[in-house]
Parts: sequence; structure tokens; C-alpha cells
Amino acid sequence: MSAIRFDSTKQYYATSSLVLGYALCSSLLAVINKFAITKFNYPGLLTALQYLTSVLGVWVLGKFGFLHHDAFTWETAKKFLPAAIVFYLAIFTNTNLLRHANVDTFIVFRSLTPLLVALADTTFRRQPCPSKLTFISLLIILGGAVGYVATDSAFTLTAYSWAFAYLVTITTEMVYIKHMVMNLGLNTWGFVLYNNLLSLMMAPIFWVLTGEYSDVFAALGANGGDWFEPVAFTAVSLSCLFGLLISFFGFAARKAISATAFTVTGVVNKFLTVVINVLIWDKHATPFGLVCLLFTLAGGVLYQQSVTGPTRESNADEKDAEENQAKSGSGKHASV
Repeated sequence: MSAIRFDSTKQYYATSSLVLGYALCSSLLAVINKFAITKFNYPGLLTALQYLTSVLGVWVLGKFGFLHHDAFTWETAKKFLPAAIVFYLAIFTNTNLLRHANVDTFIVFRSLTPLLVALADTTFRRQPCPSKLTFISLLIILGGAVGYVATDSAFTLTAYSWAFAYLVTITTEMVYIKHMVMNLGLNTWGFVLYNNLLSLMMAPIFWVLTGEYSDVFAALGANGGDWFEPVAFTAVSLSCLFGLLISFFGFAARKAISATAFTVTGVVNKFLTVVINVLIWDKHATPFGLVCLLFTLAGGVLYQQSVTGPTRESNADEKDAEENQAKSGSGKHASV
């Protein structure tokens, strides 16, 4: 009995560490990316450098024995490709939303995703319907975020278009990637390798479609030396490093918690992003908007309380164990 209790406690702390790591990386990456884009105004190239850093990081660390990743095969890549496309589109629309709107606009649309993911989980993945307390907590998150942005909104048609495109792709990505994580059988670093390598392969297509390649070549011809300006180089380097870290924590957290819980974590950790936005940039919400943000955080805490009860955890663990055993045959599941 004590051994079971010890294992349960160990699992709790392991899961909490993964979620905390993802939250910190996500919050800091948003800030670092915002700073990097101001110093290195090529978002497509910036994200491609992040993909490249993640691929090289996994490959090099694997060669030296610091980690283990599944070998890259084209057969597996074909199965993973749809998920990689959805992931790339989510990043692509996210970047363009941030280019045409402020952080507040991004947050309100990001905050809509837990409700949509919960509905998609119930409809397409046959997950249990959210409890009344869970649904109320999601409504509090949504209401707080809407109230926050309503105090400092400067929407345009272009921004709204990218915002709705981002909302669709990020909701699809949250649910579909969770499905891939549970069914494809790769370990965490294998997912990082496949996701980033396939995204890197797709990057040139979007460079051409968006016309960014012409801006890059023009900058190289005009003043290529400025690309190595220390501040810009540092910002890009940090962005790439945190891109690698969030790849690991993101996929590991997806395995450890539900798609909706993962989405809510992403919403709540934007609090740090907003705080820094208030401190270092001019465009931010009024005091009333900050109160609304506290409601968003309270909704996140309430949500965690509503989904971490002993009975729900036990039932969910039993269901996941049965599903994993049925799918793998041998009952083995990749460890993080």
C-alpha cells in the first residue's frame, strides 16, 4: 500500500514538473520571440532556425548518449506528416496574428481554445463530458480574457482574419497532436525530432508563399553584417534554445495530462507574458483589464481543482492503461 502511495506521489511530482517546465518555457518563449522579432524581423526564418536547433539538438545529444529518440523513417514520417502540417499552420497563423495585433488580442483568442478543445475531445475523441464545475471554470477563463481585451482593443479586419485562422488551427492542433501522441508509439524525443524536422522541410514553401524570402535576400544584399549584431544574435539564440526546451516539455506534458488541461496551462501561463508586456511596452490594458486577467487565472485554478480529484484521476488512469495495453499489445508505453 505504501509503495503504491509512493509511486502515486512520485508520478504527481513528475507530472507537475513537466507542466511547470512547459508553462515557464511557453511564457518566456513568447516574450523572447517578441523581442527577437523586433531585432530580427523575419518570423518565418526565426521559426525555421528554432526547428533547425531542435533537430540538431536532439540528434547531437542522441549521438552522445544523453537521450534516446526513435530513428527517423519515411514510413513513420508519412503517418506523422498530417500532425506536423497542423502544427506548422498553428505556428504560422500565430506569428502573423502577433505581427498584425497586440498581445491582448492574441490572449483572448488563445483563451477561447480550452472550450473548443473540451468540445472537440468530447465529440471526436469520445472523452467524458466536462463536469459542471469544469465548464464553469472554462467560462470564467473565457469571460476574464474577453473582459481584459475589451478594455484595450484595437482590432482590424486583417487582425481578426488571422485571429480566427489561429483559433481554428490551434484547436485542431491541440486535439490532433494529443491523438498522435497516444497512438503513434514514439517516445518524447522521437516526437520532437519528427515534428521539428518535418516542419523545417515545410518552411521553404511558406517562405515563398508569404514572400519573406525576397525580404531575406534583400537584407543579405544590403546589410548582411547587421544580422550578427550582438543583441539580435543573443535574442535569436535564446529563441532557438527555448524552442528546443518547449518541444520537449510540450510533448511530455501532452502525454501526462489531457488535451484540455494542456490547453488551459497554455492560457494561464500567458499571465507572465502580460506582466512583462505591461512593464516594457506601451500597449497594455487598464487596471480593470488586469482585474479581468485575475479572473482568468482564478478560472485556471478552479479548472485544475475540478479535474484532479482522486476518483477522476483513478478512473482516467485506468482508462488510459486499458487503451494503451489494447493498442500496444504488450502493454509497453514510451517513458518520459
